[in-house]
Amino acid sequence: MMRVSWKGIWLRLLASALFAGMALCVKKAATEAPVGQIVFWCSSVALIPIVFYLVYLRVFPLALKTKNWRGHLERSAYGCLAMFFSFISLAYLPLTLASIFGFLAPMLAIPMAALYLGEHPGGHLIAMVLMGFFGVLITLYPMLESPEMSQATLLGSAAGLIMAIVTALAKVKIKQLTQTEHPGSIAFYFALTCSGVGGATVLAGDVTTSWQWAELTTQSVVWLLGAGFLGGLAHVIMTEAVARASVSTLAVFEYSAIFWALSLDFIFFGDVPGLLSLLGVSIIITAGLNIIRRQNTRMNQ
Repeated sequence: MMRVSWKGIWLRLLASALFAGMALCVKKAATEAPVGQIVFWCSSVALIPIVFYLVYLRVFPLALKTKNWRGHLERSAYGCLAMFFSFISLAYLPLTLASIFGFLAPMLAIPMAALYLGEHPGGHLIAMVLMGFFGVLITLYPMLESPEMSQATLLGSAAGLIMAIVTALAKVKIKQLTQTEHPGSIAFYFALTCSGVGGATVLAGDVTTSWQWAELTTQSVVWLLGAGFLGGLAHVIMTEAVARASVSTLAVFEYSAIFWALSLDFIFFGDVPGLLSLLGVSIIITAGLNIIRRQNTRMNQ
């Protein structure tokens, strides 16, 4: 029987925390900078921790050699699209509300992993993923039913939905690449691609003012540097996690990001979760603990 990689699970939990920090930095920077400029900064700065990671492992630059340029291009294309739509969603929605669309990705990743990777998650794992997602819906229900839902909310929600779909595809591509490619090289080429695409949007500023790059204040530069560093570190750790555990197994643990989103919304924006939100969080915890208990039982058999 295949053993579950606990290291992969803990790495995924850490990546969720780092991605939440990145999302906060992006939301703060979005008050001044357009999405393309944010993507460029985040991706360019993200190359720094990625290269340090490869140097630390003593595989730089050898780990960057590849014969699978097509695979890297496909993964980077999906990931770049996901980044753009994720940042659009964060620009228009509260952190917690934007997170709900990120939680759609693991749900979509399970059928995609079964279709493209031949994984067999089993009924129990699928049930726990659905249970976790149900908890997310309950957590965010008060926001979704608000009469103040505006055009900005709808735009952010549409961007979040597209982000979830392409993120799920990117996860499958990452899993395929980890069979032959070094995790650091996957993160490196992804960041390099996004940096180039984000930089190219400076040309779009001549066509429409919505893409025109802004004159950044010192505070915005700090937020962008933080987003890039946390994002680069998170991508390396997430890729390492996917290399050690199946996409299906890691799906439930992605829901841990809701705790960070709720906490950061409270600390930085003063949003306090209600009873329904706390009930939803309890359901998410129950789903996560249930799958851990089941996997521990399987490992001891």
